Amino acid sequence: MSDAYVVGDPDGLSPLLVALRDTIARELHAQLALRGERIELADLPEVSYQVTVQVERALHAWRPGDSPQ
Repeated sequence: MSDAYVVGDPDGLSPLLVALRDTIARELHAQLALRGERIELADLPEVSYQVTVQVERALHAWRPGDSPQ
């Protein structure tokens, strides 16, 4: 059982995973907006790169006890 369930987090994710989930969702939303609500197969490498950059930033900014932004 993870600590998330012990502390009553309703989605069962640790604070770090919540921050990563939210970061990925924000970047995917931005990429979809830039690309007219559609990501072409040929665009996947660039979209993946941008998501990775945002995850790296979130990991560097994240500290235990921080709330997701």
